[in-house]
Amino acid sequence: MDEGLDAVDERLLEELARDGRLSVRALAEKVSISRANAYTRLERLRATGVLLGFTTVVDPGRTGLRTSAYVSLVVRQDAWRTLRERLREMPEVQHMALVGGDVDVVLLVRTTDNDALRRLVFDRVQAIPGVLSSRTLLIFEDLPNLPGVP
Repeated sequence: MDEGLDAVDERLLEELARDGRLSVRALAEKVSISRANAYTRLERLRATGVLLGFTTVVDPGRTGLRTSAYVSLVVRQDAWRTLRERLREMPEVQHMALVGGDVDVVLLVRTTDNDALRRLVFDRVQAIPGVLSSRTLLIFEDLPNLPGVP
């Protein structure tokens, strides 16, 4: 953990990772601190960028997004900023990362079916200026993220 975090901060983050819906009162009880202390600590964790936000984990298949894939891209080095903005406009792109190695960008994409995936990759992603090549890895089974603090 970060040097600026103490054991209480770590416990707060662990409890929130288990259940992000906990009220400040319930969180304080679980960590054995006052509600005011929990609130102050949460605000500090947010303000310092340790706690980035709260989210909901949704099963994409149950929302109609039954095809998932990782798409890796090789791009011109001067194209990243433009590419990033274009990819942010595509709701099918659930996650993107600039990486080192044989590829430059890795995307997690979710679509309704294989035809939609093909159209996304061939017609939209590969059409972005600066994309030199792509490789698509179809996901056969999606395992949910396990809660926890890094």
